Amino acid sequence: MIKLNALELLEKSGHTRYWLYKQLGMSYQNFNRMINNQTKSIQYQNIEALCQLLECTPNDLFVFVDD
Repeated sequence: MIKLNALELLEKSGHTRYWLYKQLGMSYQNFNRMINNQTKSIQYQNIEALCQLLECTPNDLFVFVDD
């Protein structure tokens, strides 16, 4: 399964979840679902924004995990 690794990257960057939420400009409900891996899709624009804000690549942003 592929999971979003944003919380770990966010912690390394020294920013808070609230900071990321405000930077992305999306609804809190959608943000929370995305960050907690409770969504089935993520828009390309959100992937690009996450990569820019967290100074990472999509390879860093997503990880494979065993179920």
